[in-house]
Amino acid sequence: MRFLISGLGSIGRRHLRNLVALEQSDIILHRTGKSTLSDDELSGYPTESDLKAALARWSPDAVIVSNPTAFHLDVAIPAAEAGCSILLEKPISHTMDNVDGLQSAVEMGGGKILVGFQFRFHPGLQQVAHLLQEQIIGDPISVRAHWGEYLPGWHPWEDYRASYSARQDMGGGVLLTLCHPFDYLRWLLGEVTSLTAVTGKFGNLDLDVEDSASVLLTFRDHVLGTVSLDYNQQPASHDLEITGTRGSIRWDNAAGAVKWWTTEKQEWQRFSPPKGFERNTLFMDEMRHFIDVVAGKTEPLCTLEDGIRALKIVLAAKHSASESRQVALDFN
Repeated sequence: MRFLISGLGSIGRRHLRNLVALEQSDIILHRTGKSTLSDDELSGYPTESDLKAALARWSPDAVIVSNPTAFHLDVAIPAAEAGCSILLEKPISHTMDNVDGLQSAVEMGGGKILVGFQFRFHPGLQQVAHLLQEQIIGDPISVRAHWGEYLPGWHPWEDYRASYSARQDMGGGVLLTLCHPFDYLRWLLGEVTSLTAVTGKFGNLDLDVEDSASVLLTFRDHVLGTVSLDYNQQPASHDLEITGTRGSIRWDNAAGAVKWWTTEKQEWQRFSPPKGFERNTLFMDEMRHFIDVVAGKTEPLCTLEDGIRALKIVLAAKHSASESRQVALDFN
């Protein structure tokens, strides 16, 4: 199985290391040479700077798209046309421009797309999904998701203001970069029908994108949700709380654990991830799944359509914030 990785920043290198750990050695690198990381761990791999030439010369089975958000489709569309299966990092793009071109390319080429929302592989969130499916807390009424993390601490080796997360021209901003909750809330609670958002630069980070966002969501099944995101919080915090008619569920990313309280038992019950679980476990499980997708053994857990719907929620939030009004979404 031959892989081509396009974009060798921190996430691209994580995928490279995980492929090697999973005994995949036929790997080609497509890169511009603009990474601020050392080239040491990339030595020994064939390297290409021209994508179309790389696709023609190496005929990869799979392409991992891990370049900056604004350039995702520049890689994904030619790769899909070439028949490759694709691990497409989230968000799939920064606008809806040419997303239909990607859909057409996938249909023409016949490959599969897995969108890189790795939290779908979190055992804690999978436990939350199970609890909701079993209606342990009755019918969900409301949900609150929060993720705050100090942007200058993400990549200490570079000026954070030069990173794609901080630059509008590369598809940055907290709504796009930290968009995971919009995907996992859809997965857990169903479609969003409307939202209202407030965004802005509330910290002192000197960015040309929003560093904070608060989004009020209405779900199809009459659940009310709030998502708050920011680049300012120290220490980082990422958590989820769901209130139901017969109890509540809480998940904390730092511990990875889930606890739930029900009117029946009237005490907190707890689920902890397996021994040895850590952040990279999500990416390893995601890569194992992607290898199975490429091999035709399974269908993508997070599809291109899932990625499109998450992006539409983000763009609707941007639209709502810019016009100070509620925005309706229709995914029918």
